[in-house]
Amino acid sequence: MITVQPIKRRRSARVRAPLLLGALLLVLLRPTAFSAPAQPGFFVRYAETELRNEVYYLSAEAELNLTGAVVEALDSGVALPIDLQIEVINPRGWIWDETVYSLRQRYRVKYHALSGQYLVTNLNSRVQYSYPARSAALSAVGSIGDLPMLDRSALDVGQTYEVRLRARLAVEDLPSPLRVWAYISSDWDLVSDWYRWPLR
Repeated sequence: MITVQPIKRRRSARVRAPLLLGALLLVLLRPTAFSAPAQPGFFVRYAETELRNEVYYLSAEAELNLTGAVVEALDSGVALPIDLQIEVINPRGWIWDETVYSLRQRYRVKYHALSGQYLVTNLNSRVQYSYPARSAALSAVGSIGDLPMLDRSALDVGQTYEVRLRARLAVEDLPSPLRVWAYISSDWDLVSDWYRWPLR
């Protein structure tokens, strides 16, 4: 009886050790559980154009992370105007770049308290979609897929062109009482750097 008990303990310890190791690995391999919150700001992560049937099509992804103050305003009923600005430029090293074409993809994001949905309206097409989560709504705004951007015939043959894209909170389109505060508050200064690539 005295010699059996330590053997049982050793077996129990041998069984527990892999279980504890497995649990630890599960925790460590779940980065979402302990990942830091997304850094506030707008960031263009990817963009490209493709020429098909003499038309340039644009695809892009922008990450739109709101600050706490802007989230609070959105969830309190303030509609957020967000622009994706697209420009085709003629780069000139010795003087300012010449903008030969520009386009604004304009969106409005609004929280509908009654339904608990986030409404995204494309102000160019007037098409509206609803999303159950803020992150999904902002992801939809930042995603451009196969947007007909420009006819090739509008450009000069043999000329070098670049495309640039940025995402921004259109402060000038906010409601008047909020606009003045937004102009002077860094919390509302949400604009990405220009993302540039050659147009081929």
